[in-house]
Amino acid sequence: MGESPAVPYGNWFTPYRAVLRSRMRSQRAYPLSFAADMLSSLLVGIVEFAEVWVIYHNVRFLGGLDMKGMLLLFGLSNLTFAIAQIAVGHTDTLPTYIRLGTLDAFHLRPQPLLLQLITSDISLRRLTRAAVAAVVLSVGLVENDIHWTATKFVLLVFSLGCGVAIFGGLFVGAAGLQFFLIDGSELTNSFTYGGSFAAQQPTSVFGLPLTILFGFAVPVAFVAYLPTIALLDLRGPDWLPAGLAWASPGAALWIWALALTFWRLGVRHYQGGGG
Repeated sequence: MGESPAVPYGNWFTPYRAVLRSRMRSQRAYPLSFAADMLSSLLVGIVEFAEVWVIYHNVRFLGGLDMKGMLLLFGLSNLTFAIAQIAVGHTDTLPTYIRLGTLDAFHLRPQPLLLQLITSDISLRRLTRAAVAAVVLSVGLVENDIHWTATKFVLLVFSLGCGVAIFGGLFVGAAGLQFFLIDGSELTNSFTYGGSFAAQQPTSVFGLPLTILFGFAVPVAFVAYLPTIALLDLRGPDWLPAGLAWASPGAALWIWALALTFWRLGVRHYQGGGG
């Protein structure tokens, strides 16, 4: 008898990759519906940019930034948020799993609960929103008179990665709170989607309480505002000087420390669906 063909062994990520592939295939199974979802996401991105454009079209400077500076601010904030939303934004469906009792099935699998939740879905429709932000950011990088150096190039790449991490941490932290709130998505959305809106604004226009909130407690100022003024060689406000743009990893670590704390407390608090 001949030898049986070798069975390829996977790695720890193999089951998660299989789930993600099946989710992506299912979304593309109905092309018309998928195209409609992509179009709606594209329109959301365009409308959000139009809102900010109207403000800067009527106000020459806002928070020390002009129209060209706004392109950088909007592009950085929306691109990082869209990528984080694609990767982990579906964690906001956790309350549905809890109410239906289907979260218990996740506990039966020999994989970490959070990683299962993150890889349980992926929203391809949000790619078009990310594309809008990427185009705006590209235009902003070309239109602004940035004196490019290796340091500024590193800062740009660095800021994109940290921005995605900060928004990803906000989504995970919001999911952890849902174990306690169940129907409190409006509250947690004020930090995730509200944080995205705050990141689109120059933090210098906020009063001191909001500057502390969005600069340090929920540090979305590190996503786009600080990198923008650092790239443009602007000084920034006293509380948020441009040099703090290099502290983005610290902001990301702070958010993830909070997020994982909320998540662990929430998992311990969860007693099952009761079915």
